[in-house]
Amino acid sequence: MDRDHSGAFGSKLYANEELVAELAAAFVCATLSISPTVRHADYLGSWLKVLREDSRAIFRAASKASKAADFLLAFGASASNAAEVESTP
Repeated sequence: MDRDHSGAFGSKLYANEELVAELAAAFVCATLSISPTVRHADYLGSWLKVLREDSRAIFRAASKASKAADFLLAFGASASNAAEVESTP
């Protein structure tokens, strides 16, 4: 997905990437009917700062997260299809 992982913990870049990752996880869980356990209070302050500074940040993060979730779900689907083909006599 060509994501930029150069930001140090606590940086704006890191907070943006964490927001994308959490949204992608939420999208994947929703698609697969998984009820996630949320334990990320430590990140909320960083995310709120990013969201308050940039009114479009949530839209960019959601777009990137959607692409990541689609990638993961497609990868899982192709792996599942390959397993079905291998198990077919």
